[in-house]
Amino acid sequence: MKTLVVAGIGLAVMALANPAAGHVVEAATSIPLATIHDHSRFKAALESAIDDVLTHAIAFAPTVVTLQDVKVAGDRIYILLLIADGEGEETMKTLSAEKRGPAPGGAEDPESPGVEDQ
Repeated sequence: MKTLVVAGIGLAVMALANPAAGHVVEAATSIPLATIHDHSRFKAALESAIDDVLTHAIAFAPTVVTLQDVKVAGDRIYILLLIADGEGEETMKTLSAEKRGPAPGGAEDPESPGVEDQ
């Protein structure tokens, strides 16, 4: 009986959920360490690697590109990028707001003064 109830709730949630139309992609790329001799060459190589990912690996027009992580391993510099379009950016904002919880002083904050208290 419990299984039937859980399955019914799961089906109801899936039926009522609005699928996100946005795109969010985490992409990795790398550049050879041997070609990096100074700051300007590193910057140029990094920009070239990011442009290459955006041109050849992403099939949508991104509105946000975030550098998530950079690591050196062996003779390469590995770069992790987070890329999203407009709807994906809004989805990320919604998810990060849900993860943080309600803002202090918000309607769901039990310690916030109500309108009648002001």
